[in-house]
Amino acid sequence: MEEFVIEGGHPLRGEVTPSGNKNAALPLLAACLLTEEPVILRNVPQIRDVQIMRNLIESLGAVVEELDSNAWRITTKELIASHLDPDLCRKIRASILIAGPVLARAGSLRLPPPGGDVIGRRRLDTHILALRALGANIAYDRVFEIESKGLHGANILLDEASVTATENAVMAAALAKGETILRNAASEPHVQEVCQFLNILGAKIDGIGSNTLRITGVSKLNGGEFTIGPDLMEVVSYIGAAVVTRGEIRIHNAGVQHLEMVEQVFHRLGVHWKTDGDDLIVPAEQPLVIASDLDGAVPEIKTNVWPAFPTDMASIAITMATQASGSVLFHDWMFSGRMYFTDKLVGMGARIILCDPYRVLIQGPTQLYSERLESPDIRAGMALLLAALAAKGTSTIRNIRQIERGYEKVDEKLRQLGARITRQME
Repeated sequence: MEEFVIEGGHPLRGEVTPSGNKNAALPLLAACLLTEEPVILRNVPQIRDVQIMRNLIESLGAVVEELDSNAWRITTKELIASHLDPDLCRKIRASILIAGPVLARAGSLRLPPPGGDVIGRRRLDTHILALRALGANIAYDRVFEIESKGLHGANILLDEASVTATENAVMAAALAKGETILRNAASEPHVQEVCQFLNILGAKIDGIGSNTLRITGVSKLNGGEFTIGPDLMEVVSYIGAAVVTRGEIRIHNAGVQHLEMVEQVFHRLGVHWKTDGDDLIVPAEQPLVIASDLDGAVPEIKTNVWPAFPTDMASIAITMATQASGSVLFHDWMFSGRMYFTDKLVGMGARIILCDPYRVLIQGPTQLYSERLESPDIRAGMALLLAALAAKGTSTIRNIRQIERGYEKVDEKLRQLGARITRQME
């Protein structure tokens, strides 16, 4: 197993370009199963989760040709009735996204339960409710048995604004007979990309970017070409890396139009940036003073569904808050295991109180010190990597495969910015 060795205390400086959005790439690869014609995806991130999704769609008959390292041509002339590898499905949460496209095109699927990060209970009920509303019969006994004699449009109110359930429902409805109205739909940028991609292939989806989507089913989809947008989690992670090391960086193609709420939250931590077109510039001089609420109360940063502050960004913001002056409460009500990584920050010198599984109180700033760490999941792993960059001394991070599930060439990009980070065998 490999690990990262990080010598902290060196300000990052330079320019970096984020890779394609992981959370868009995974459903887009699944959506390629909806058409028998060739599809070209560009800016595909070369990360572990994407490779696993590639293996899954190839097992169903997709042929993937690499035009270059980040551009793939995917052709699925016919779907092969096969039992998906349970070990592959167990490695990523996004394996559930196979359900909608295969059901729509082939009418049946045997799907092992998905895996992914261990950050608390992650229910699948919303997927099942949506697919059943579209005409699917679904049974579960250690594996999902999904079949339909023909999908039909429906008026669906999702019981939660689930990103992957929205994507599954949209992909299935694209080939269903009649009109589907999908309410309480997720509207994250990567959900918008899936809808835009399907429209390029000939789907009829209206209301993109809103919480109500109207999908008029078509008999078949065509081929097409699509470029995946920047990974906003990667953008935010490099903002955090610059801030905690007191560095100055320019992030190219940062998707700044989607960062308004993130900017509001980071302002409350005393973090500011400038924009130049679609580039984002993080200056070295940052106030790093936490803004109290109007009545002087400790501010609360609470995650919520888009366009509110996303749960995936909480871990990065928490590490940044350890370097800001003042107190702040973080509240992530979505996942009961999201906050447990903070004990590792405490071990590095941070002043953090874990109030309950969903809330932590942070008092900063504190000097962080090197430690031997292990990445528990993608986002917490990157947050710990940021802490190591800010710490005095040399830290090691084990289980870096978790980080690399979501970040392409993270050590190379950080070295280009001046970080002292190397990869070695444990």
